Amino acid sequence: MQAAKPFIVGIGGTTRANSTSDRLVRAVLAATEREGAATQMFGGAEIAALPYYAPEKPDRTPGQTALVEAVRRADGLVIGTPGYHGGVSGLVKNAIDLLEDLRGGARVYLDGRPVGLVVTAGGWQACGVILSSLRDIVHALRGWPTPTGIAINSHDDSPFLADGDLKPGNVRDMVGVMARQVLSRIQTPTATS
Repeated sequence: MQAAKPFIVGIGGTTRANSTSDRLVRAVLAATEREGAATQMFGGAEIAALPYYAPEKPDRTPGQTALVEAVRRADGLVIGTPGYHGGVSGLVKNAIDLLEDLRGGARVYLDGRPVGLVVTAGGWQACGVILSSLRDIVHALRGWPTPTGIAINSHDDSPFLADGDLKPGNVRDMVGVMARQVLSRIQTPTATS
């Protein structure tokens, strides 16, 4: 019998196509795929289409249901956010708030799952504050933030080459480290192939 592939879900990005935060989350997912994982991405376009989370309204759109069910099945996650005014973007926070639907069941919220975190912001102070905040959110959801977090100052040079690949160097190395950390913390993969 073939072992199930680990299933990793990516969440993040902006309303701008090919944003740095979206591309970095996708890069981490691609690195997990090279290590044998199956992945699913909920990028900026998908999460921008989600209605505001309203706990008093239990009905969910197909997009909301798809996100919640993918995270329910996930063995690990990668969450990326741009930084706006020292905080997680409203777009990403709304997607995370929807995970309140995981409060019941056999595996509550992100219980015991590794979560890689990616932040892009217009300054190093914002990067650090937002990465710390995102770690706190993941802890509140019972997840395990990976030791490696990726923070990119958008005022520095882009970490991407003209063809879309990551430039050789620290960022590309951190993407690989984060992917390995997410995969190494997985306890029991689900039956995704």
